[in-house]
Amino acid sequence: MLRRLMDGRAVIFDLDGTLVDSLDDIAGALGAAFVELGLAAPGRDAVRAWVGDGARALVARAVHAAGRDDLDVDEVHAVFRGHYRAAPVVHSHLYDGVAAALDAIAAAGVPMAVLSNKPHDLTTVVAAALLSRWRFRAIEGHRPGGPLKPDAGAAAALLAALGVPAAACTMIGDSVVDVAFARAAGLRAIAVTWGLQPRAALVAAAPDRLLERTAELADAVLA
Repeated sequence: MLRRLMDGRAVIFDLDGTLVDSLDDIAGALGAAFVELGLAAPGRDAVRAWVGDGARALVARAVHAAGRDDLDVDEVHAVFRGHYRAAPVVHSHLYDGVAAALDAIAAAGVPMAVLSNKPHDLTTVVAAALLSRWRFRAIEGHRPGGPLKPDAGAAAALLAALGVPAAACTMIGDSVVDVAFARAAGLRAIAVTWGLQPRAALVAAAPDRLLERTAELADAVLA
């Protein structure tokens, strides 16, 4: 334990698709927004393929897939956010095994943070509902005008909060965006296969390590 407390490492987790299975709530809000606007609700699998680059990108992809490029994406985005903000944690839950992994990492004294491309206000709401049992040094979502992953600019404030240099920090996420962010910021990159992106895409992104099961999370951070 003493070695763990003193070895200076830290970890940043992505949220959706890594710690939290939030797909049904995101898909439900997007579907409700589309129905309100007179459009057919997109299917769950389609929504899975569109997430990862922030809420506006999700909406833009959905609008394009519906063949409605005539619509104002910002207006559709506002309707989506209204539905999602009203019920962000109905079906969302931690993936099986994540709680035990976070217990082990916290017990080892490794500082933890969350970085999501989800809007910051919604990131904090989801984290408060599902992650309040653990102490995270920082929980950050996308703020208006701020960088989105994979922009390395999102790393500086988190590394300062964690108190470690980039080389001592691991980024764990479920998408090629997370791997690209880790590379750009000088972090160790770990990708997980239980999330929202196809395994083949993660393999092609060449992370430092690829995890198949949540039971591997703690060892990947603490080894």
